Parts: sequence; C-alpha cells; structure tokens
Amino acid sequence: MRIARLDDISLHWREDGDPSGRAVVFANSLGTDLRLWDQVIPLLPQNLRYVRFDKRGHGLSDCPPAPYNIGQLADDVVGLLDHLGITESVFVGLSIGGMIGQMLAARHPERVRALVLSNTAAKMGEASAWHDRIAAIEAKGIEAVADPIMERWFGTAFRTSPNLTAWRNMLTRTPVNGYLGCCHAIAQADLSNTSAQLMLPVLALAGTEDQASPPDLVRTTAEMIAGARFEQIDGVGHLPCVEDPQGFARLLTEFLEDLRYV
Repeated sequence: MRIARLDDISLHWREDGDPSGRAVVFANSLGTDLRLWDQVIPLLPQNLRYVRFDKRGHGLSDCPPAPYNIGQLADDVVGLLDHLGITESVFVGLSIGGMIGQMLAARHPERVRALVLSNTAAKMGEASAWHDRIAAIEAKGIEAVADPIMERWFGTAFRTSPNLTAWRNMLTRTPVNGYLGCCHAIAQADLSNTSAQLMLPVLALAGTEDQASPPDLVRTTAEMIAGARFEQIDGVGHLPCVEDPQGFARLLTEFLEDLRYV
C-alpha cells in the first residue's frame, strides 16, 4: 500500500505495469475503491504505467468532512500526478471519475493526452435526486440504499452472481462522509460548457443495462466533444470493467493503439 501526502489530503494509490512507461491513470466511481480495475489491468499492454487511486473519502485515502466539489477532486489528481512525476497521461474515469477527468482536462489540458469517459456525463442527474439520496443516507446509512444501487450498477445476469456480495459490501463500507461528500460534488456539477470546449481524443463507453448513466446520457456528452468516439458494451450496467473486463480492456487497448500510446 502506498500513500501520497499532498497539501491537504493523503491519497492511497497503486502502480502496475512498467514504471518507466507512459502513464494511464484510472479514477473510480462513487462508492468503489481502486480494486474496481483489478480485472482490467492484467489484460492491458504491460509496457505502460498504470496508476489508480482512492479519491478522497474512499478506500484507504483520507476522509475529510463533506461536502466536496468536482474541482477539488480534480485538484487532488493534479497533486497526485505531481507527487508521482507524471506530466501527461491518458485519463480513464468511470462515473464521478469521468467527471473528474472532464474537469482535469478543462483546467489542465497539457496534463491529459486523451480521455476515456466510462458510464459518465457532463451532468449526472438532477440535484434534487442527489439531495434525496443524501437525506436518506443521513437518516439510515448507506445500507438503506444499497439494494437499489446494485440494480443501477449491474446488469440482470450479474445480480444473480455470488460476486454481487463483494461489491455491495464495498459500497456499504465506504465512509459515510466520503460518500456524501462526493454526492454533493455530483449534485452541483454541470460541466456542459467546459466539456463542450475540450479538444482532445475521447472514448466514451456505455453499458446497455446501465440505470445510473444510461447510454443516451453518455452519448449526449460524447456528441458535445468534437471527434469523440462512442461505444456500447452489451449486457452490462454501470461498472462494465467488472462485468465484462475483457470487453472493456479490448476497447481501451484499441484506443491506446489508435493514439500510438502503446
């Protein structure tokens, strides 16, 4: 386990692949930690440097009091990149991780060679829905909303698998302050104006059974970014890297090869 002590936060991070290779940085979804990418990393070209981390309030990173905002979470990434000596990377973000990636690319275009926006959007849902979720968790804890979240996260087939238990446990064991902090960040974020100005290669990925960020929502964000490529992964929900790691890795590898990044 590795901890990066930054100006106002300590983040847990991990590195795989070739430490001297070009960097690919992964950002997780709400309620998950860096284990989200465990099945994908071994399937990718091993001459690259793969960095993943627990955002604030998640996993083994510090958990400051809520609320957070997307700009703050993007600043955390800049601090981590500086700590690791990474000047440029391909950034892969899922859900809120994709929102962080959009903000990072808008604020620091020189640091992002390309973006993979998985199961995310420039605006994810209405603020009122997020405030309802915040209120429910404040009243009864994450356990009270865990089952509906599993339905939004995963496709029908995966929800019958015993592996569902591990992901439900990961969600419910997320620090409440960290989960709520990121809910506040999503609730107040509308990145439409800045994301529409992005000028870099983008791969947008959607799961056909995703109830958290349906394919049309992901497609809408892809269409606002000039030249973005949109792909769907069949039969999976909000976390395609869990349900179909081979399919996810294939699309990511093709994107990296098209960039001549490998």
